[in-house]
Formats: sequence, structure tokens, C-alpha cells
Amino acid sequence: MRQKLKLYRHYVSIVVRGMMQYKVSFLLTTLGQFLVSFNVFLGIYFLFQRFHQVKGYSYSEVLLCYAIVLMEFSLAEMWARGFDTFSGIVKNGEFDRVLVRPQGEILQVLGSRFELTRLGRMFQAIVVLIYAFCTVEVSWTAGKVWTVIFMLIGGMAIFAGLFLIYAALCFFTLDGLEFMNVLTDGAREYGKYPLDIYGKRILQFATVFVPYALVQYYPLQYILGRVTSPVYIFLPLLAVVFLLPCYGLWRFGVRHYKSSGS
Repeated sequence: MRQKLKLYRHYVSIVVRGMMQYKVSFLLTTLGQFLVSFNVFLGIYFLFQRFHQVKGYSYSEVLLCYAIVLMEFSLAEMWARGFDTFSGIVKNGEFDRVLVRPQGEILQVLGSRFELTRLGRMFQAIVVLIYAFCTVEVSWTAGKVWTVIFMLIGGMAIFAGLFLIYAALCFFTLDGLEFMNVLTDGAREYGKYPLDIYGKRILQFATVFVPYALVQYYPLQYILGRVTSPVYIFLPLLAVVFLLPCYGLWRFGVRHYKSSGS
């Protein structure tokens, strides 16, 4: 494990050094990521200029939800970006070389891309999260702080799992399936509000099929004091189990992989 971590750090250092060769491009792309996410924040701001609450949630409560989801997505996209661009690896025949190397396929794909420019989104998420922490009417305890940390861990796992599914499907289609963006970028967008505002069916889907609710809605209820059971603190960690079927699909795809012939 230590050797794999060392190798991954080496992969990341290579990618980062390559990006730093074009510092202006890096800075502009990072700024662009910040501004794109800032538009979403403006949408929330202007909505609450007109309405004081959204289904019982205040401005600060929605910002807390938005910041956590944005940070989850940004962290996952930063280190799991290789899966999101995996279709190019398959189409170009580069995965053939991955298979003959002594290291695992997942480690090599993870190391192929590292999106440091997602720091733009991360910076905004941190600023909004600090503001929400200071203004939301919550009595912060150690349990609630740990809940936020577990939400970030579980959210990263879910989004990374979805990127892994996207990559696994490329074994059969050679090209990425755009409908997966509904579950990744779409989740980032509609996850800015607590999931129960979209209705019972959406909440059920986000609980049973793709467990967004475990890292967003349910632990948020505990943080806001709407439920008191300490079980809600650890619910986000259950989302890590979502990685198991995602990994199973990936292994199934690897076993049935046929070279693209590039």
C-alpha cells in the first residue's frame, strides 16, 4: 500500500509539474471554475432575496448544504478525473499499455489526470461553508462537526463511484455516455438544495439507487437539529459501500475489454 501511495504521489507530481508549465492557463482555468460555480451561488442569493425560506430551509441552511455538496464534487473530480476522461484512453488504445504494466489499472487511470484547477470550486465552497458555519442557527457540537467530515468522505465516494461507472461503460461503448452527467454534474446542481424539496420520489431514488441522500439530506437533518439520533452521524459512511458495485462493474468491463484497434 505504501508503495502504491508513493507511486500515486509521483503520478500527481508529474501532472502538476506539467500544468505549471503553463501558469497563465492554469490560473485562468482555475478562475473560470470559480466563476462558473459563482453563478450557482448567485442563483441561490437572488432566490432568497425574493423568498425568505424554501420549504422551511433558511438562506444559511441552504448555503451549508450547497457548500458541502460542491466540496464533495470538487474533491472527487480533482483526484478521480482520470475516470471521467477514460473514453479517450480506450479509443486511443492506451488501455492496452495499462494492462501490460505491473501496477493495477485503477491506480494508473487515477494517476493519468489530476485536476488541480478544481481548486477554484474548492475555494468558493470553503468560503461559503465558513459563512454558513458562522450564520446558520446551529449549536455546533463535536458530533455535528464529525457529521460534516463524514459527509465529505461519503460524498467523495459516491461521485468517484459514478465516475468509475462512467469509465466502466466505456469498455462496451468506446465513447462516454452523456446521460451519466445527469448523475454527476446534475447531482452537483440539484444537490444545492436539500433533496426533500424535490418531492418524495426523488428522495426515495436518492436513498435507494444512488445514495446522495445519505451524504446530503439525512445528515443535514441531524446538523440542523431536526432529528436527534446519533445514527445520522454515521449514515454518510454507508455511502462508501456504493463503491463496491461500481468496482464490480469496472472489473466486469476489464474482463470483457477488447482493444479498440487504434
